[in-house]
Formats: sequence, C-alpha cells, structure tokens
Amino acid sequence: MDWQPGEPEIAHTKAPAWVITFADLMSLLMCFFVLLLSYSEMDAEKFRQMAASMQQSLGPAPALPVGSNPSVSPLELPVPQPPTPLPQQVPSDQPPAPDIPANDDTLAVQVIRQKLAGLVQETREDAFKLSQALEPQVQAGQLEIDTKGRDIIVRLREQGSFDSASAELSPSSRAVLARIREVLVSKPGGILVQGHTDDRPIKTARFRSNWELSAVRAVAVAEELMQAGQVAQNRFEVTGLADTRPLVDNTSAENRARNRRVEVVISQDLDAALSDDDKNLLNKQGGDKIMRQLDIQPGRKTLGLPQNIF
Repeated sequence: MDWQPGEPEIAHTKAPAWVITFADLMSLLMCFFVLLLSYSEMDAEKFRQMAASMQQSLGPAPALPVGSNPSVSPLELPVPQPPTPLPQQVPSDQPPAPDIPANDDTLAVQVIRQKLAGLVQETREDAFKLSQALEPQVQAGQLEIDTKGRDIIVRLREQGSFDSASAELSPSSRAVLARIREVLVSKPGGILVQGHTDDRPIKTARFRSNWELSAVRAVAVAEELMQAGQVAQNRFEVTGLADTRPLVDNTSAENRARNRRVEVVISQDLDAALSDDDKNLLNKQGGDKIMRQLDIQPGRKTLGLPQNIF
C-alpha cells in the first residue's frame, strides 16, 4: 500500500539472511524431536494391527515379531527370515509315494473294505464251528477259541494239557489236538504255536527258566499237530515267550493259571483271497489304515490280545 500524506512514515528494512536459515533450522529441529517423541511413545498394539493389515494385503508371510514392550523401536526389530520349506516342498529325486485319496469313500476303497470285512466274518464263522466241535473241552475250561482279524487263536490251558512244571501232554489234550489237526488240514495259512508261562521263576533239573519251559511246551504241541504228516511242517512257527505276554495281571493264583497256556494261532492267508488290484491298493499309503480298522495285521506280526471269545 502506498504512503499517503499525513500518515507517519514507517521505515521499511530487510531481515538479515541468517534469520531465514535459523528459522529453517528450528523447523527441522522441531520435526526431529516430534519424530523422536512419536517413536518413544509407540503403541505396540496399533503397530501389530498395522503389520497384520499389511501382511494380509501383501499375501502370506512370516509374522513380524512385535513384543509387548512399547519402548522397543521398530528399528530394533529383527529382520524377518525366509520361511524354511516344508518337507513336501523339498525337491527329491524319488517320486512321491502314491496314497489312497483323502476321500476314502471311493468305489475301490468301498469294495476292498467290504471284501476284507467278509473275510473277517468268514474267520469268525470258522472259529465258531471249531468251538462247536470242541464244545465239551470249551465247557470244561480246557481251552478257549478266539479271533483277531483273520487269525483263529486256540488257547490250550495248562490245566488239562500239562502237569505243573512239565512239558508232557496229557491223553485228553492229545485228543483235542487231533480235532484241531483236522481243521488245520482244511484251512490254509501259517500256524503259530506260542508257549506262555506266569511270572513265577522256575528252575528244575530239566528246565532252567520259564523261557525253556514255554519253548518245550510249544514244541510238544507243534509235534503233536504234525503227527501223520497231514499238516506240512513248513507252515509252523514255534515260539517260547515265557511271561512276556500275559493275558491278565499276575496278581492272583487264578490269573497265573490263565497265563500258563499254549496258543495255536491259525493265520488265514489273504493272498489267495485278494486280487492283484486289491493288493496294490492295500500296499499304498493308507492301505494299512483300512486293515487296522478291521483288526487285520498286514503280514505276520506280533499278535495282540484277542477280542472275541466263544
């Protein structure tokens, strides 16, 4: 605005050049201290939410390690490392093993499951027929007949089969084994003869331990079943297990008497009853799950306790 006559004259002077530089410096210092203040009072929760939002927008990534201490500066946070590849992501020269689809309701799985269930039912029917043929001995408590999957287990108790601390078969037990032999002739598969004792140690002139007693008793039963050459010897496996696999705890005289036994396990074969396609399916990963559901042991493995007592 121009000066008018009668108004006081105002002196117009320029500020020194350093003032502008000083003002810029003060502005920068103020911004620096504001920045330091904002970092020193960082809200860790808000920072975590912001990091999660950025991670979601950028796709899957390892989470930033944000602590609960608000005094931690983002500049001090460790640099995220690339994730370790999962085992299935590691390249391999071997092709991945085929497996049964996660959806196990496929037609092939349903067919093999029904076929195996039919074989297990067939084993139970065979065991029931055997129990009827040996009903007097079963009722007298001389033996039990059980099933586990495709295995028929004939359990000969010590009472009625052997004298105490003896491996000599009684005449009545020989008659029972003759009836069992007739079944073995008509039923293919492996035959496991397993001797068992209780937990009381034994040391006599003939038997130095329960291992020897259980093994000799198992041999005596197996040799009786091999009489007349009606059952091939290469079908047999004879084992003495001493007191390592009791049926019940050795806490009473009755329980110990039940643990003293010889078991004849008729392991019915699966190979003849299954096609090559069935075997290929069961050999895949997940095939053993189908067999375990029906209590069938793949191959000849250690037998667990039976489930069905007639």
